[in-house]
Amino acid sequence: MEIQIQIPDGVAHDLQAKWGNLERKLLEIMVVEAYREGAISTGKVRELLGLRTRLDADAFLKAKGVYLNYDEADFEQDMLTMQQLEQEGKLRPA
Repeated sequence: MEIQIQIPDGVAHDLQAKWGNLERKLLEIMVVEAYREGAISTGKVRELLGLRTRLDADAFLKAKGVYLNYDEADFEQDMLTMQQLEQEGKLRPA
């Protein structure tokens, strides 16, 4: 989908001087808000912004003052993964 907005040329010029590419800046603002509201995942942040890895997406969000949505289910999954890696000898026990 393509979205167009109208802003006065003077304002556009001033914002472009400060932010550079306005289309990219507006996309980033929209992505940050959508993530903050829980409308999209970190994976979707990565996809929409063309970031290479999840770590890049995490770093982008952190730079924008948005921290990861990490809940109890995520923690439990991480614990299971850690236990599995320990059993496979790929991680030393704590």
